[in-house]
Amino acid sequence: MANVNLAIVYYSSTGTNYQLAQWAAEGGKEAGAEVTIYKVPELAPQSVIDANPAWKAHVEATRDIPVVTTDDIVRSDAIIFSTPTRFGNVASQMKQFLDTSGGIWFHGKTVNKVVSAMTSAQNAHGGQEATILSLYTSMYHWGAIVAAPGYTDPVLYAAGGNPYGTSVSVDQDGKIQGDPRGAVVHQAKRVVMIADWVKRGMNA
Repeated sequence: MANVNLAIVYYSSTGTNYQLAQWAAEGGKEAGAEVTIYKVPELAPQSVIDANPAWKAHVEATRDIPVVTTDDIVRSDAIIFSTPTRFGNVASQMKQFLDTSGGIWFHGKTVNKVVSAMTSAQNAHGGQEATILSLYTSMYHWGAIVAAPGYTDPVLYAAGGNPYGTSVSVDQDGKIQGDPRGAVVHQAKRVVMIADWVKRGMNA
């Protein structure tokens, strides 16, 4: 599976989805993929970021993470997206990036990418499932292959058992609840496995 190119594309204001992205990178590398973590462009004004110490600290801590471009999507065999939920939908920063993919979509460059998604919210019923399903709607338009975790491993239950993709809750201090690392790692390995099947099948 060493020839599978996995892009992990995330948005995070204070670090939760960046942590999910790091766990996914661990799983992807363990499965033998070439893995790169990308962040989507920030849209919030600097004045708003500066007014939130946790947000400002996270932006500074991830300054060297590359900003994703549509060329990065074209080069990838598989993509794992991670975004916080915003009123049951993806964060505007993630949506804005997806909205820039029209050119590569038009030229068929998104077809057969293997994709999966993760999300977070401040409570267990804060719109996580709706957020992931909303993102997958865009993926169906891409012609991508959605590789949801389903219930393919008992480790998923430690993260709440979301069959659409790993979702986590955070407390008021931004601490992730439960033990979702294993679910994220499994999800990433599953994505790489399916991407390997697709890539070898297309090259057969």
